[in-house]
Amino acid sequence: MTDAHTRNVDRQIEWYGEPLGDRFGRLLARLGLSQAQLAGVLGLSAPMLSQLMSGHRSKISSPAVLSRLLHLEAMVGDAAWDALPPDEQSRRLADVRAAERSTLTMVTSEVQPAAEAAPARPQQALDPVSVIQDVLRAVASAAELEGAADRLERDYPDLAEALRVLGTGRTPDARAYYTRILTGPA
Repeated sequence: MTDAHTRNVDRQIEWYGEPLGDRFGRLLARLGLSQAQLAGVLGLSAPMLSQLMSGHRSKISSPAVLSRLLHLEAMVGDAAWDALPPDEQSRRLADVRAAERSTLTMVTSEVQPAAEAAPARPQQALDPVSVIQDVLRAVASAAELEGAADRLERDYPDLAEALRVLGTGRTPDARAYYTRILTGPA
């Protein structure tokens, strides 16, 4: 029998590919924000962010918060983020905070080099594996993805494997699979 904390962290790994404490922790370190400030950007209360990070809660229940998280990760994951002046970084964080889910996309970022005077333009997210996992996990639970893979196994075994590895597998395994598929057999 596992305790509630272990069960919650296991669910986070299943749903989000890793514990939320790791994801939020990277953002906190990258942005130099306090937990309360990050919670504000994401549209969460500080206690809720703390509970998600510590594994006392397992799920981000708001699609808008999840969308902001994905957008924020893509935005600050782009190397051009570092070239932006602090006031521009602050403005973009405020834009994320104010955005509704419908105005954010999971696969684009508004980051551009600071030297460019043109308005921000979408750029492809840096990690396609995370995007694929996020999309699959947003539309179906792990059990549903596994069930779909089971149904496809006989006639479409490669597609079944893709659903299992990318949809329900651990992120490092998904990255290895993605690389193997794109580069072909060794």
